[in-house]
Amino acid sequence: MTMDLPIGCAGNGVLHTDQEVPDIDTRFRMVAEAGVFDYYDKSPLMGEIDQYLAASARHGVPIRATGWYYVLGRDEPLLKWNLRVAAQVGAVVHNSQIMTKKLDGTPVSDAEVAESYLRAYDFGKALGVDPCFEIHINMWSEHFGRVERVGRLVEARGVPFNMTLDHSHVIFKIDNPDEQAVQDMKADIDTGRLVLDPGKPGHVCGTWIEAGWVRHAHARAAVPNNPVNIWAKHPDGSPGRGVQYPFVEPAPGEWHSDWEEARLEPWKEVVRQLMRWHATHPESRLGQISTEFIPPPDYGGGARYSIFEHNVACARWLRDTWAATLAATGKA
Repeated sequence: MTMDLPIGCAGNGVLHTDQEVPDIDTRFRMVAEAGVFDYYDKSPLMGEIDQYLAASARHGVPIRATGWYYVLGRDEPLLKWNLRVAAQVGAVVHNSQIMTKKLDGTPVSDAEVAESYLRAYDFGKALGVDPCFEIHINMWSEHFGRVERVGRLVEARGVPFNMTLDHSHVIFKIDNPDEQAVQDMKADIDTGRLVLDPGKPGHVCGTWIEAGWVRHAHARAAVPNNPVNIWAKHPDGSPGRGVQYPFVEPAPGEWHSDWEEARLEPWKEVVRQLMRWHATHPESRLGQISTEFIPPPDYGGGARYSIFEHNVACARWLRDTWAATLAATGKA
């Protein structure tokens, strides 16, 4: 294990607001000029690969991670294509979001998720790319208890389970009964079988960290019972679910809700725990962390603050926190 911990930026977050989306070259230039990022994190779409490679070379910003979402029963060829693209552009991980339901409309089972992971792992291994299954809303993993079950199924086959930890999806459900009800997770929380609070023993993020499963991580802040995003709506008219909280205080009129820095503490605590574990466990597979403040409705859609500036502020905090972690653990 190296004591380096590269910090990157998700390509979808390289913009100020959703009212104006920069072109590919401008996004790479913005990441380079910010001076706080080591890499770019995004899958090129079909027809964009040459543009990505040219912009990456021009601005000296490597593409270390890619990602996409998949419906089982339909998108297995797409996952293979994206893994090939990841290898072509130089990525070492491919963030993989497996949707809750298969093409036929039935929920994916733990065994089906595990089998899809094993197929992707074998295919990616030959290319030098690790598929990492993500913790995410609207995906199989939104019931957090399923993650450990799938991880153990994979390990029982003698294969390491690599996941993407995006703990904003955990934090925003704390003290949020409506969100906890998704996939009937609330019953397990009420009985103590699932613990979301990172300040309590046995919490889910700590379980995943200590299992050594976190290969990739996304850093987008959220707070317990995060405000829904009333400034952006889905096609059915419902507001964004609220899985993004500004990292620094927005100016008046830039956000729809009150902002309190102290509310970020549970989210920050998970990052600290992840970094401490990584610094003190030579077997750690964590390879990088990507900031991911983004503009879709469930996140920062309609925001009037600069989404990119919040990615930059978060990256600075991550770097400072990693340096402090190394110092505190005698690894500096």
